[in-house]
Amino acid sequence: MTAKKAFPLRLDPALHDAIQRLADAELRSVNAEIEVLLREALARRGVKPDRSPPPRRGRPPGGSGDSGGGDTP
Repeated sequence: MTAKKAFPLRLDPALHDAIQRLADAELRSVNAEIEVLLREALARRGVKPDRSPPPRRGRPPGGSGDSGGGDTP
C-alpha cells in the first residue's frame, strides 16, 4: 500500500475557514481539498505530478491457504 506523505502545515485561520467552506461545498475533506487546490495550481504552472497508484483493497494474498479462522483445523 502506498502511504501518503504526512507533514505539519500551518495556515492562517481565515484561509483554513475558506478552504473548509470550499471543501464542504465539494463534499471533500479539508486535506483532499488542499490536495486538489495544489494540483490545480501546479497544472496552471505547467507541472503535472504523477499520481501514485491507489491503495490495494481487500485482504492481502495468503499463500498458505489459511482462512484465518482461529485454532481449529
